[in-house]
Amino acid sequence: MWGRFAWPVTLEAGNILLRPLRHRDKREWMELRQRNAEWLAPWEASNPAPGGYLPSYNEMVRALNAQVRSSSALPFVIAERRERTRRPVMVGQLTVSGIIWGSALTATLGYWVDRERAGRGIAPTAVALATDYCFRELGLHRMEINIRPENEASLQVVRKLGFRDEGIRRAYLHIAGSWADHRSFALTAEEIPGGLLRRWRESAPRA
Repeated sequence: MWGRFAWPVTLEAGNILLRPLRHRDKREWMELRQRNAEWLAPWEASNPAPGGYLPSYNEMVRALNAQVRSSSALPFVIAERRERTRRPVMVGQLTVSGIIWGSALTATLGYWVDRERAGRGIAPTAVALATDYCFRELGLHRMEINIRPENEASLQVVRKLGFRDEGIRRAYLHIAGSWADHRSFALTAEEIPGGLLRRWRESAPRA
């Protein structure tokens, strides 16, 4: 490893916070997912195997924690601080996965955000926070995000952040019951010497 893999990690920028996903988050996570079921359904990963079994929440967290122990994933909750609440409110999830060390130093990032909070700069800020951490602290060289071409809300995030479009990957992931094409976007550390969060803040429209 170039950098030092450490967990748990909490990252913050303004009122946005990334913290580890935990077993005790189950109730809040389930409520958020149920409220956003229709919003997320077209982009949900599915299982192409006979029976199409998908893991429960606890199985998902156990699997992600196993990946953490192998230094191959960072499973975060996206949370937002609000004046009316004593603690940050869960508004989504972000996972850095498929971390490859050695000569590659690369990872893949995925995210989703509560429909009611979409378009407020939360997802771009969270992606920028995680990418900066992976580049600066872990020493990764490349971050990749793969998005369905029809997912305009998610495409807006990578466009705002200046991720480079690397083209279509045919039948890349099994989504909502069938193999689906994805458009691949990426950034390397050399493309953002001042950091992605800084670039996003400088380019974001002022209120």
